[in-house]
Amino acid sequence: MGTITLINNETGEKFDFDLINCTRGPKAVDFSKLFERANIFSYDPGYGSTAGCESTISYIDGKNGQLLYKGIPVEEIVEKYKFTDVAKLLITGEAPKNEQESKEFDLELRHRAFLHEGLINIFSAFPDGGHPMANLSSAVAALSTFHFDHKEMDDEEDYQTMARRIIAKITTLVAFSYRNSIGAPLIYPDVSRSYVENFLYMLRAYPGGRLKYTLKGEEEISALEVEALDKIFTLHADHGQNASTTTVRNVASTGVHPYAAISAGINALWGPAHGGANEKVLVQLEQIGDVKNVDKFVAKAKDKSDSFRLMGFGHRVYKSYDPRAKAIKALKDELNKKGITMNARLSEIAEKLEEVALNDDYFKERNLYPNVDFYSGIILTALKIPVQLFTPMFVIGRMPGWCAQVMEHIKNPHARITRPRQVYLGK
Repeated sequence: MGTITLINNETGEKFDFDLINCTRGPKAVDFSKLFERANIFSYDPGYGSTAGCESTISYIDGKNGQLLYKGIPVEEIVEKYKFTDVAKLLITGEAPKNEQESKEFDLELRHRAFLHEGLINIFSAFPDGGHPMANLSSAVAALSTFHFDHKEMDDEEDYQTMARRIIAKITTLVAFSYRNSIGAPLIYPDVSRSYVENFLYMLRAYPGGRLKYTLKGEEEISALEVEALDKIFTLHADHGQNASTTTVRNVASTGVHPYAAISAGINALWGPAHGGANEKVLVQLEQIGDVKNVDKFVAKAKDKSDSFRLMGFGHRVYKSYDPRAKAIKALKDELNKKGITMNARLSEIAEKLEEVALNDDYFKERNLYPNVDFYSGIILTALKIPVQLFTPMFVIGRMPGWCAQVMEHIKNPHARITRPRQVYLGK
């Protein structure tokens, strides 16, 4: 194992610290004993250069625009596996080996999707018009009271039951959160429908289990819609130590119930600088209004005296094109060809924005490329997903990753409660 030497130029003291070899990416300096040995803190606001944990779940190479789930490129994942297969890959380390195993796992999730009636009653206390993310985080926290035994998990079966329960129930919780927010009656899961189709069913159905009737008869949930949403969930399944995942781990480090830690992650994801960005992108495209206005808004984004910023561009980690954004854009174009029509005006504005940005030195010098949020809202709108549900959709996609991350943290015998230091500048 290599070392790195820290020299205090004020005192001349030298301190050697071990270098940790990672299987991918740069080495890390083990500064865990920095204060104890050198009586100084490291200062890294936002943790841009700090690794807070060891993990084997997902890996990001921001320079080269690469994302791996369990060592597999996300571009391969999204073409080869269904979302439920990816969920199993993340929480067990192995994807289903064949179609039977895939179907068995999907069926298990379908039957676990039902909620305790006592939890359902909680939704009646929420006011109409509240944001579904507020309802959702509260309901997930409350879920811990109905499955309190998950606070102490003794073996792998306990961990798997905990993870599979919330992965199964999150679609029901999101659907109920939305329907409650608009005052619509709740629709229970249908075990005859696959994981993703069932979610669309719970969003769209009327009491009695029927979908909308038109002059042409009852509408159906198409296989293409299910496939599209499945891919969107897959592209959001995990993404290293982002703000919400770090929140989940930090809260879990206190020994709290894993669902309470995940509820905290949902709240972190809600912010417009994180998962809430997909809502903001669509709002901004509407604000731009017409493709002829793109140059004006790009100029505003470049003006230092203007507070306006383009949503959906840039990423804390990626310094090249986000691989998820490439996949999302390809999905948008594919769906358009196959009959799920995008909003032509918004799609044209988005494509013009991308074209201008990718050819503008201002954006290129700052590595401001489209991210996963840029085109996802256009696709979700075409799938009849309401704007206020965009971030809850992110929650469904990210749930397997959060479960894998919280399990990895709890199982680590060397894990400690998270307790950052501060640079104190007060009196």
